[in-house]
Amino acid sequence: MCLGIPGELVAADADNPDLAVVDVGGVRRRINVALLTEEDLGVGDWVLVHVGFALSKISESEAQAVLDYLEGLGTAYDDELDALRGSDIT
Repeated sequence: MCLGIPGELVAADADNPDLAVVDVGGVRRRINVALLTEEDLGVGDWVLVHVGFALSKISESEAQAVLDYLEGLGTAYDDELDALRGSDIT
């Protein structure tokens, strides 16, 4: 199964505008935001992340609804976050 997981933008990459850092469940990851060049993305915005790419900008309420659902999955979501924690940010 492939999931898009909400992430909150916490930093932009000044050297590469196609990259940004998101917080996904307390784990920070560098992602590619090039697919959303027409969006006005900034720190605090929420995006739907899949395999390292931001696919769409979403509202905070939509992000929270998805996070609530994912947390309800229990160990499957916890395992995914553990895998993210074990990988490099860059």
